Amino acid sequence: MKLMVLVLNKEEYLDRVLAAYVEAGISGATILDSEGMGRFLTYEVPLFADFKSFMKGNKPYNKTILSIIRDESAVGRLEELLKEILGGLESPGTGILFTVPVDYAVGMISDDLEGEEESEEDVGV
Repeated sequence: MKLMVLVLNKEEYLDRVLAAYVEAGISGATILDSEGMGRFLTYEVPLFADFKSFMKGNKPYNKTILSIIRDESAVGRLEELLKEILGGLESPGTGILFTVPVDYAVGMISDDLEGEEESEEDVGV
């Protein structure tokens, strides 16, 4: 299992990015509002106020998407879809995608139980 983290600087692509998650086989994610350290320092810490000129063109806020990945091949599928949508994460100001190993997780619905729970909901149990 892995935790996949996508920091999406281009918020206007969020809907298309989430559709790509589903297409890649990733059915769940948590979306957080976030901001970069450069923006925070520039606008919130007076000592760094002169750096505003360096921030021109950069989006001050972004979305951070967290998802537990069981099928590691989904990461590669998602990366290919993101290239189509965003034009590649190598471009400055686009975002960053990374994974970290997950040794332990509790509170997740297993793949087997997801179908069973949906069936119970359908019959009103």
